Amino acid sequence: MTRFIFITGGVVSSLGKGLASASLASLLQARGFKVKLRKLDPYLNIDPGTMSPTQHGEVFVTEDGAETDLDLGHYERFTGVDTQKCDNITAGQIYLELLSKERKGDYLGGTVQVIPHVTDLIKKFILNDLSGVDFALCEIGGTVGDIEALPFFEAIRQLGYEMPSQCAFLHLTLLPYIESADELKTKPTQHSVKELRSIGIQPSVILCRVERPLESISKSLLEKIAQMCSVPKSSVIPAPNSSSIYEVPITYHKLGLDTEILKFFKLDYRKKPNLTKWFNIKDAIDHPIHEVNIAIVGKYNDYKDSYKSLLEAINHGAFSLKTKVNIVWINARNNLSKLPKDINGVIVPGGFGEDGTDGKIATIKYARENKIPYLGICFGMQMAVIEHARNVLKINDATSSEISKKGSFVVGTMREWQHHKTTKKAQKNLGGTMRLGAYPCNITKGSLAHKIYGSQKISERHRHRYEVDISYKKALEKSGLIFSGLSPDKKLPEIVELKNHPFFVGVQFHPELKSKPFMAHPLFVHFIQSAINFKNE
Repeated sequence: MTRFIFITGGVVSSLGKGLASASLASLLQARGFKVKLRKLDPYLNIDPGTMSPTQHGEVFVTEDGAETDLDLGHYERFTGVDTQKCDNITAGQIYLELLSKERKGDYLGGTVQVIPHVTDLIKKFILNDLSGVDFALCEIGGTVGDIEALPFFEAIRQLGYEMPSQCAFLHLTLLPYIESADELKTKPTQHSVKELRSIGIQPSVILCRVERPLESISKSLLEKIAQMCSVPKSSVIPAPNSSSIYEVPITYHKLGLDTEILKFFKLDYRKKPNLTKWFNIKDAIDHPIHEVNIAIVGKYNDYKDSYKSLLEAINHGAFSLKTKVNIVWINARNNLSKLPKDINGVIVPGGFGEDGTDGKIATIKYARENKIPYLGICFGMQMAVIEHARNVLKINDATSSEISKKGSFVVGTMREWQHHKTTKKAQKNLGGTMRLGAYPCNITKGSLAHKIYGSQKISERHRHRYEVDISYKKALEKSGLIFSGLSPDKKLPEIVELKNHPFFVGVQFHPELKSKPFMAHPLFVHFIQSAINFKNE
């Protein structure tokens, strides 16, 4: 029997529902339960694939090729369980399916309404594909009171009514601190719970985010919330800030979150979870042996969640080497010809469009010539190939059809490759859609990539439309840029690396999407080790 935990948020957004969901799931997993996490987003976009990363954060790509909310990255990193297309739904997808069914006559000419038709589709999504799952944790995006979220709240209310012994409601809210009064205030939480109860949902547990030390949260304050919101005293749990997101599972366990959930479901809560891996990570964070400075040359730097998985993958590699990594943000839109002092490694991450490419290419040239460890991801690989073609092969107009309408298209869509020898004008038709999800890659034996992965066959996740033109392979390799990873049919370059450089690797895929805190991705481990070596030279 699958039990459901619905996670909702109140007062303000960005309280950390995704992190709370992932942490609770990891605690239940540590107690031996099989978990599954899902995200329900009320916005009307079909998926976040076309949304600006500076508005909504990164797009997380699943193994089966779904463009999803970044919270699914938290889910995978904290539990090690791969998410799928069926684990993220938006209101846009719900309404698209609803209207498609209506046009086909599936509703037999009846009036199509939010209740029951929209809510039934939401419930169908929640209940689908849960064989063998002990706990399904479903996070509702947005904040209680949002108009677009009402059908989602109604759907989970109905499930709570239909399966009362199988459904718990975890409400994440805020206890703001008023400095002039030197007080934490409970009224916003009371109003948030009142709003939730007005639509028929009584929270089982209230998790109170507070940006104050734990000792400043009095017992009487929590008891007041319990009394005013009609929940047991032990079910009002403070959620103070942690120095690292990887301490959150430890903190939530100490404060009794997983215990209260198990109590609600009348399950044995006395057996302690095995949190050894989380304590090992905490030890690596608290007691680093090394320290390096890594430059990220990006153009979405104003909103750090644009690079969420990348930042976490860097952390994972650092944990495995007991290293403190200081991130130095460099705006690719600037005219760059050199890097700040004391940079021990450079990453050029994924991105789209012409804006910022000159800065990225200039930085890559500097890293190549000064033997600074370099990791190029997706767009960062393509820019590394263009930089090499321009400055080593002397193809001065080397470019990508994504960023220029004319030139020698070293990077383009596969359809455009057929034209590059006969025209220097990019084709208007992009000739394909995104390459999304996991794809295989064959690695050359004896290459640096082979050393890093320890295998000649790997699988990595992709999110891109443009490819490096394989017809340039011979000339690039002759000049020192080796194509060490190719698609099985040898048509698509997946990994390039530079000869006579301590670490210069570009990958067409996104390795950060598969990294875990307790299983760091080997590319990031070797990159950070190279940065340590570079610093110590």
